[in-house]
Amino acid sequence: MKKMGSFRCSGPKMFSFLLICVTLWSHLSGSSGASSSRRPNIVLILTDDLDVAIGGLNPLNKTKKLIGDAGMTFTNAFVASPLCCPSRASILTGKYPHNHHVINNTLDGNCSSKAWQKSEEPHTFPALLKASAGYQTFFAGKYLNQYGHSEAGGVEHIPPGWSYWVGLDKNSKYYNYTLSVNGKAQKHGADYSKDYLTDLLANMSLDFLQYKTSYQPFFMMVSTPAPHSPWTAAPQYQKRFNNTKAPRDPNFNIHGKDKHWLIRQAKTPMSNSSIRFLDDAFRGRWQTLLSVDDLVEKIVKRLEVRGELNNTYIFFTSDNGYHTGQFSLPVDKRQLYEFDIRVPLMVRGPNIKPNQTSQMLVANVDLGPTILDIAGYNVNKTQMDGMSFLPIMEGKMNGSSWRTDILVEYEGEGRNKSDPACPLLGPGVSECFPDCVCEDSYNNTYACVRTIARSSNLQYCEFDDNEVFVEVYNVTADPYQLTNIAKTIDKEVLEKMNHRLMMLQSCSAQSCRTPGVYDPRYKFDPRQMFTSHSWRLSRLRQTVK
Repeated sequence: MKKMGSFRCSGPKMFSFLLICVTLWSHLSGSSGASSSRRPNIVLILTDDLDVAIGGLNPLNKTKKLIGDAGMTFTNAFVASPLCCPSRASILTGKYPHNHHVINNTLDGNCSSKAWQKSEEPHTFPALLKASAGYQTFFAGKYLNQYGHSEAGGVEHIPPGWSYWVGLDKNSKYYNYTLSVNGKAQKHGADYSKDYLTDLLANMSLDFLQYKTSYQPFFMMVSTPAPHSPWTAAPQYQKRFNNTKAPRDPNFNIHGKDKHWLIRQAKTPMSNSSIRFLDDAFRGRWQTLLSVDDLVEKIVKRLEVRGELNNTYIFFTSDNGYHTGQFSLPVDKRQLYEFDIRVPLMVRGPNIKPNQTSQMLVANVDLGPTILDIAGYNVNKTQMDGMSFLPIMEGKMNGSSWRTDILVEYEGEGRNKSDPACPLLGPGVSECFPDCVCEDSYNNTYACVRTIARSSNLQYCEFDDNEVFVEVYNVTADPYQLTNIAKTIDKEVLEKMNHRLMMLQSCSAQSCRTPGVYDPRYKFDPRQMFTSHSWRLSRLRQTVK
C-alpha cells in the first residue's frame, strides 16, 4: 500500500472524487489477511440488457479479444428471469426467483426492498467473499432498480459485503444521476468529461486497482448502464453505425400466430414509425457499447501493467437479453424466447485455456457458486440453487456429468386501469407503445424448462393464465422459435416436461440440480405428481388435445 502522500486526488479525473480517495484509504488501510500471491482475484463486468441473439456482441471487438479469445465463451448461457431486478437478484444470491422472491422491478415486487435487505442481502456471494473468504470487495454501477429508494434506506444503505461501494440511485442513466459513494450522495450532471457514467465507472475501477491493499485478493463488480435505454452514446461514438439497422431475422416483424395472446396482439406488419424507432434504438445500443468496450480494455490493461492479470478471473455477461422487432414487438425484454433469455458469457483466468468454446448449459444462478468456488469457499454451505462451472472452465467436466436443464421464471406486470390511449385493450397491460402494442401484462406470467442435452434442445413453457397456455420449441430445428409444437409433440414428453417444471418450480438448493428429463439418470414416476398441481396437468391435457 502506498503512503498517503503519494495518493493523489487532483486533475480533471480525480477532482470530484476526494471523498472516494479518503474513504477507499480508510476502508482498506486497516485490512488484514494472508498474502494474495496465490489466491486469485475476480472481476465481474455486468452489462444491462445486452443480448447475444440479435448481434449484441458485434460492437465489442476488444472485449471478445481480451476476454473471449483469452479464455472461454459459453454459447448456452441463460438467465433465470428476463428482467433486470429479478435477474440481478439471481446473480447475487445464486437462487431462482421463487426462492429470492424478487418478482419485478418495483419496490412492491421486492426489488431492493426492506424485506430483500433483511432476508437475502446478508447471504449474497459478495457478502460471503468478504466475511468468510477474506476478499476486499468493490462495487460500482447499477445495483438493483429500486436501490436508493427513500422507503428502502435511501442511498445511505450500503449492502453487506462491500468494502467499497459506489451504487447508482435507481435505474440506468448516462448523465444527471446520483451515486451512493459509501453511503453518501454524490450528484452528477451532464458534462461528458466528468459525468458520463460508463467512463466514470472505468476510472473508478482503475482507481480501486491502483490504491487497494496488496495483502488480500480482491473481487470487483462493475455494472454498466449500457446498453440500457436511454441509449445515450459518448460524443465520439454518436456517429458510429449510422447505416446499421436491427437484424431482419426470420422472426422479425411477423405475427406470432401460435403464441400467447400478448404476442398475438402485436400489430403485424409494424408501422413505419415503430420500425424507425427500433432501428434507432438498435443503433443507440451499439453506440453505447463502444464505451463498454473501452472500459473492458482499460481494466484488462491496468491489471496487466500491475502484474495481476494472470492471477485474475474476468467474467463478462448481462442481466438479460433484448428484442427489436421480433414477433412484431418493438423493443423490450420480459419474453420467454431466446432473444430475451440467452445472454453473453465470457470468462478468462488462471487454468482457463485460450480460444475455448463451451456448449454446456449454464445460467446466471451459477455465477455466485462459481465465484465462491474460485475463492475456495464451500458452495455446499450455502442455499444457492446454481452450481459452479469452474470444473468446465478448467477442463475437468464433460457433458455426460453436467446438468441438462434450467428453470426460467417471469411474473408479468399490468396496470389496474386501461391505458387511455388504448382503451380496447382493457386493464392489466403495461409497457405499451403509441400504436397500442403492449410488451407486458398480468397474465404474461410463465415458467419454462430450458433443456440442452445431447439428444435434445428443447424449450417447454407454461403460462399461469385461464388457458394454461403452453409453448414448446425444438430449438435445433427451429432456432427462431417460429412454430409452437405443443399440440404435436409426443404426449409422454409433454407429461414428463410438465412434471419436471413442477419439480423445478418447487426446488431449493440441491433439489434444483437433480437430473432433467433428457439426463440418463432421470427417473419419471407419474404417481409422484404433485397433488397441489394436479389441476395444471389435467388442464394441460385438455389444452393440447
